[in-house]
Amino acid sequence: MEEYSREPCPYRIVDDSGGAFAMGCFGGGIFQAIKGFRNAPEGFARRLIGSVVAVKTRSPVIAGNFAAWGGMFSTIDCTLVHFRKKEDPWNSIISGAATGGILAARNGLASMAGSAIIGGILLSLIEGVGILLTRISADQFRNPGPPIDAPDANLAMFDADSSNSFGFGSRTPNVNS
Repeated sequence: MEEYSREPCPYRIVDDSGGAFAMGCFGGGIFQAIKGFRNAPEGFARRLIGSVVAVKTRSPVIAGNFAAWGGMFSTIDCTLVHFRKKEDPWNSIISGAATGGILAARNGLASMAGSAIIGGILLSLIEGVGILLTRISADQFRNPGPPIDAPDANLAMFDADSSNSFGFGSRTPNVNS
């Protein structure tokens, strides 16, 4: 159902690139802040300055790498949707493998193949978990079946006219009826 709530394909590329840039900026900022704090000289003020400098220098680079990955992934995904005429998990898996391979192409064929395999495996795990969670949560919305038998047949053996138990009947079986 999430496929229907997403942007249409040409706009999805820009949307996913921007989302990946923001995620890379935020995550890279946190990571670089910790790294800059740890690698700075002693003293709290120097460590704080080292943290800020590391964030300012490396966070945009990490965000740009994330945006390149997101843009390439969405471009390949939209291309597969166009040619296959359907939107299913295979598009994401193939897109992840192709993106990993294309972005590692400068490092040689072996690195390209390894990155493509890793990208395909990661995206298949993500899609598999998504399908599993969808199936688990779908059980919550299934319609209940009709009742098996009437509950009045089981209550007839208890005396409902008893004055104790506040009108709910006594716990002794009615042997007269």
